[in-house]
Amino acid sequence: MGTALVYHEDMTATRLLWDDPECEIERPERLTAALDRLRQRGLEQRCLRLSAREASKEELGLVHSPEYVSLVRKTQVLGEEELQALSGQFDAIYFHPSTFHCARLAAGAGLQLVDAVLTGAVQNGLALVRPPGHHSQRAAANGFCVFNNVAIAAAHAKQKHGLHRILIVDWDVHHGQGIQYLFEDDPSSGCSLGCPARSGWETLTTWLPSCTCCSHWPLSLTLSWCWSQQDLTQPSGTLRGKCRPRQSASPTSHICCRCWPAAGSAPCWSALESIQSARAAQAPYWKSLQLQDVTPVPTSPSTHSPEGRPPPLLPGGPMCKAAAPAPAPSSLLDQLCLCPAPSVRTTVALTAPDITLVLPPDVIQQEGSALREETEAWARPHESLAREEALTALGKLLYLLDGMLDGQVNSGIAATPASAAAATLDVAIQRGLSHGAQRLLCVALGQLDRPPDLAHDGRTLWLNIGGKEAAALSMFHVATPLPVMTGGFLSCILGLVLPLAYGFQPDLVLVALGPGHGLQGPHAALLAAMLRGLAGGRVLALLEEDSTPQLAGILARVLRGEAPPSLGPSSVASPEDVQALMYLRGQLEPQWKMLQVGAFTPQK
Repeated sequence: MGTALVYHEDMTATRLLWDDPECEIERPERLTAALDRLRQRGLEQRCLRLSAREASKEELGLVHSPEYVSLVRKTQVLGEEELQALSGQFDAIYFHPSTFHCARLAAGAGLQLVDAVLTGAVQNGLALVRPPGHHSQRAAANGFCVFNNVAIAAAHAKQKHGLHRILIVDWDVHHGQGIQYLFEDDPSSGCSLGCPARSGWETLTTWLPSCTCCSHWPLSLTLSWCWSQQDLTQPSGTLRGKCRPRQSASPTSHICCRCWPAAGSAPCWSALESIQSARAAQAPYWKSLQLQDVTPVPTSPSTHSPEGRPPPLLPGGPMCKAAAPAPAPSSLLDQLCLCPAPSVRTTVALTAPDITLVLPPDVIQQEGSALREETEAWARPHESLAREEALTALGKLLYLLDGMLDGQVNSGIAATPASAAAATLDVAIQRGLSHGAQRLLCVALGQLDRPPDLAHDGRTLWLNIGGKEAAALSMFHVATPLPVMTGGFLSCILGLVLPLAYGFQPDLVLVALGPGHGLQGPHAALLAAMLRGLAGGRVLALLEEDSTPQLAGILARVLRGEAPPSLGPSSVASPEDVQALMYLRGQLEPQWKMLQVGAFTPQK
């Protein structure tokens, strides 16, 4: 399974035939430019190309009235003056003789993608469509939108495939009111955030320049996870999340979260206030947001503590010096040069074959090893690596790590004897830093201490989950106890690990499951899956040799792109987990901008 790309060149046929400044931005180039960019980046070649089909009359009727569908069909035979007159009956819309065909292709592309994903033909996909759809209503075109493509796809997924819970994330400069109106009369869904007496199925937040999707993690991922865990009183329905910038947003608003720290931007307090307001309005409907601090963030924040003194800086800070002027968006995007996909996406390096280990067909069991002399040289400073089995495991890890750093392998899993776990991790860090990695993130779980000879130069971020107590020894050395409940573990990832990881922007990620790590397979898989968004997916998981084959298999499937398994029933975070998380966030917030996004919502 891979990624599908659904497109049809006929969707470029419709165009504005008369002067209309409001509608002239909806042009064929909006579609062709996106496709050209995918080709330039080498992304189109990585996808399974599917040609869009036309949605049928019955499929359009899932959300649109027969009269409206018939009205749009008649545009195929209208002249220019008649088309202009009909367009004037709607808000910000124009019709063309090809509109009906193009709009059916746009809706059909979404349906085709839903079918491909839900039948297992592909893991995920992207549909490039035109005209857009999220403003379109049951019997009215609006805002360049003719048929509501996403709403039709959601209704199709529920009707044909029997889905009960669908998450829609709508990111645009305008509120997608068409989706809201189409679903708010559905007894299994609800209405907008602005109506707190309703069911809480739709979340609407706004954002401004310098505020990115990272600021929405505490709310959007919390709701998404709890939605999947049935953390709402209603048994089924469609959840719609709306992230939209103010119309006055500058082009830098669209810079991805990878570029935000480099641009030296500060959190946008107006956007944070909006997020807090959304949380407060949603709290009555979601267990995960109840009994939480949902007080609005201050509108004119001070850079000083309540006592009037500057906040304390941890050793190793501050992270950023005076910010330089932010580069133009095109310059920032050009810096994100995507390399061609490695021929091998995921490799598993084991010291001995395990017949019980079941791997996907395209995950390779590595047979090669580093040269004996080189392996012994790296092992010499560590007594625990002197044994033959530890040397063998180290040689395989070095060979795998070199393949990842050279671009031959994207991600991998290596095994090591439990007695040599700490030393092997130390070698992996030193090898990574000396062979091309400029910044390395190490998430160590269990009884693994930071190597004492590791330089405090800001090139390594060490996060230990499983320490005896919560401690921020420096801004690059953080330890926290392993949360005892699923809710606490998720809060730790969303509220601490991801903000620090994305603020750090590593070139390589090491995830080490050391002695006494205490993680179940689904929890380890979730952590690995969320870290795949970093470092171009270059994630190396280090396991103990006596780990279960099931754990290695789950991690291999996640690293190659499959979804992690369910965490099971939703649970709350213990008071101790919440206290440790909030303590660390308070200590680290002055140095890490990704933590400066207002009050976080632990999974209580």
